[in-house]
Amino acid sequence: MSGGVDSSVAAALLLEQGYEVIGVTMQIWPQPDKEGTCCSLSAVEDARRVATKLGIPYYVLNFQDLFAQEVIADFCAEYQRGRTPNPCIRCNEKIKFSALLHRARELDAAYLATGHYVRAKKQGDRYLLYAARDSHKDQSYVLYGLRQEQLRRLLFPLGELHKTQTRALAEKYGLAVAQKAESQEICFVPDNDYRAFLRGRIRQRPGEIVDTAGKVLGRHQGIANFTIGQRRNLGLGDMGRRYFVVEVDPALNRVIVGQKTDLYRSGLLAADLNFIPFSELTSSLSVQAQIRYNAPRTPAVIFPQDSQVRVDFASPQAAVTPGQAVVFYQGELVVGGGTIMKAL
Repeated sequence: MSGGVDSSVAAALLLEQGYEVIGVTMQIWPQPDKEGTCCSLSAVEDARRVATKLGIPYYVLNFQDLFAQEVIADFCAEYQRGRTPNPCIRCNEKIKFSALLHRARELDAAYLATGHYVRAKKQGDRYLLYAARDSHKDQSYVLYGLRQEQLRRLLFPLGELHKTQTRALAEKYGLAVAQKAESQEICFVPDNDYRAFLRGRIRQRPGEIVDTAGKVLGRHQGIANFTIGQRRNLGLGDMGRRYFVVEVDPALNRVIVGQKTDLYRSGLLAADLNFIPFSELTSSLSVQAQIRYNAPRTPAVIFPQDSQVRVDFASPQAAVTPGQAVVFYQGELVVGGGTIMKAL
């Protein structure tokens, strides 16, 4: 229970369906005063208030040390490598659906339920994952890493609902969070300023900003300040042309910039793979690929390549970003995904 409307309604729906429900909030960030995030003091109080209204036991579970080790340290290290991480996917993998799921079993819970907008169904001997009915709220992109042993113990009560229906149910149940605004920020980054967050945590080396021909255009204060597709805050001044970051080269400590057309790539290599309908990709497969959260899905063919997967897009895609996830779909079915290692 994050203190938001989604997880609150998920708990209420499960009660209505006859489940015995325990509410839990993860304490994951040691500065719990950031208003509106999933781990602030106000969020904990909102969740506690909902639990009291629903008449269910409520606990706050401390995962601060594990979160710092598995999510925050990884976030910093990825930027230092010139990559752009997705900490929500990392949190889902290492904290929410690993450590918290294990703690739920210790509490003798049969299932862990969340307010994610996604659908899980058992078909034959496997559990499958599908996009939510509400395409504007679908969160399947950040859940591609779920494995069979996790899916069999997870419930997603909101997968068939639209957000407007969720808020209407919250009003019906008399929940004070019915109209609570959503937070889109990274929960542990103050003011959503990741560059300021990184400055106090990683060493950065100045280096060159060059164009695609290798011509030096300027200097940077650290590659962690740049991500593929970025066009603001490049520190190049008015050069009469609009530049975009097209590549970050950690080996040479360089940032390469170019024109918008230089952002397009025909494919990518992905690693750290997980597939849901089957355990391993053994031959080519036609899919729709999504290369960042909220990006449109594009037709592609994926090929096994040693321990990685090569993705060939039907048409070139802009700003393929190492460190981000690429997720594969067939219609609403989540085929799987992995971490982008290299644009091709």
